[in-house]
Amino acid sequence: MYDEMTPDGDESPAISGCGPLLPTASATAKPLRQQIFEHVRGAGRAARADVTRALGISAGSATTLTADLIAAGLLREVEGLPRETGRGRPPVALEVVSEACHVIGIKLSDEVHSAVLTDFSGQMIADASLPTPPTRKSQSDLLDEIAVLIARLLESSGKELCDIAAVGIGLSGIVDHKTGTVPWSPLLAEREMDLAAAFVARFGLPLHLDNDANVLTLAELWFGAGRSMTDFAVVTIEHGVGMGLVLDNRLFRGSRGMGLELGHTKVQLDGALCRCGQRGCLEAYLADYALAREAATALHRNPRNLQSPNAMLDALFAQAKAGNEAARTIFRRAGRYLSVGLANVIQLFDPELIILSGERMQYDYLYADEVLAEMRKLTLNDGRVPCRIETHAWGDLVWARGASALALAAVTDKIMGEARA
Repeated sequence: MYDEMTPDGDESPAISGCGPLLPTASATAKPLRQQIFEHVRGAGRAARADVTRALGISAGSATTLTADLIAAGLLREVEGLPRETGRGRPPVALEVVSEACHVIGIKLSDEVHSAVLTDFSGQMIADASLPTPPTRKSQSDLLDEIAVLIARLLESSGKELCDIAAVGIGLSGIVDHKTGTVPWSPLLAEREMDLAAAFVARFGLPLHLDNDANVLTLAELWFGAGRSMTDFAVVTIEHGVGMGLVLDNRLFRGSRGMGLELGHTKVQLDGALCRCGQRGCLEAYLADYALAREAATALHRNPRNLQSPNAMLDALFAQAKAGNEAARTIFRRAGRYLSVGLANVIQLFDPELIILSGERMQYDYLYADEVLAEMRKLTLNDGRVPCRIETHAWGDLVWARGASALALAAVTDKIMGEARA
């Protein structure tokens, strides 16, 4: 779970660094200066001796490179680490100069957009949200809504646009992280939208774009349970069904940056119609619009009723808890399809942990013992420890914080690359 967050997405006072805590096989590809910086940021505070032990470098190298980082205004010395003995001065620690850089993370969704402003140490300074009509948007409309979010963050934090180094955005659909384009999203009226180019033209800031399930996975990797794990998966159930995967402490995106679309894997030939236009997708049996489609029949609602899917599903869940068998059947059926999807993830990737997250995870039918038992029956578990399943039902700010991690990682790479040059 999130040590620094409460379930509604707010922060508590205690924060102890951000970013992955375990080394990766690709860590040596990064400059040693960057490895030192990221170790300090991950620990929150670290003495030089801790750095030398963790990275396996000499004390001389640690002293020289930390001096460079201090001179560059990226690290600073502070007192406050506990003494190992009762004598002498407390050891001097290093910490990130949090005010050296600021980024914004944004989660775009069907009904409410959310955003956070984060400093260079990963601490959240301000947040904002914006209710939006659940209709497909033009590029211009979307940029206008993003502008409102950014303006609110700047106003509440006292920052200017020139103080922001980069912006990270997560949204549902097929998103090409490398090019910043969106081939398809249920939020957008257009296909093949070059959102990154339009964003830069409008705001003059670098934009780092990704699928919303990927940014939630980054939130787990940078701030949550995934910090101390090398391999895990995140499955999200909200307006759609998404998946993120971490291998060797790095987000896996596929060869073209558009892999792991779990919601659009097929579970029924010629099955239910999905919002992507195809039939038989897992999402068409699990997402809120899919459940609401059946809820209207179970609750005897007029199909022309303009009630939102959230309100419809809340009513359906209340009926299921009250004993309505038709309502219970809808959730049970969705749970069985979820067990199929999870079993496929386990058979393909064999993760140590699968984290179930998203707004729909408030419905306990989807992670009931029966669902997990059926998932295990569908996997080859003989003689092996079964994959662990956890449920993290957090608020929208966690997604936005994951988007801020996307921007922080990119800005760190850029700054350290410039320093190396």
